[in-house]
Amino acid sequence: MLLALLVPRAAASQECGDRPTQAEMNRCAAAEFARVDAALTKAYDEYRSRLNEDQGRRLGDAQRAWRRFRDLWCGFESSAVVGGSAHPFVRHSCLAEVTRARLRQLSVAAVCEEGDLSCPAPR
Repeated sequence: MLLALLVPRAAASQECGDRPTQAEMNRCAAAEFARVDAALTKAYDEYRSRLNEDQGRRLGDAQRAWRRFRDLWCGFESSAVVGGSAHPFVRHSCLAEVTRARLRQLSVAAVCEEGDLSCPAPR
């Protein structure tokens, strides 16, 4: 399942971009973002459960800051089409892409090895 979520944005956007109407493209992109965001939440919760209290707090702080960054970045990236019918598609496509990248970060951190000095919680 994780590999399916790591499909690049171009492929996911292309699939949604092939829909016959803008409304269907928008719904598809929103559903894709919801799917990837749910996978990120699950991966985050599983990873955080392995951390000690201090690490969990730090990861929580980082995750909240990352979500704020994601939302602001995608607001910026979609700013050229605000008010247009394509805005939801562009915004949700960006949200899915940035969330997929974060999912990759957490997935790599979750399997780091003992001895890696940048590994807070070896598997």
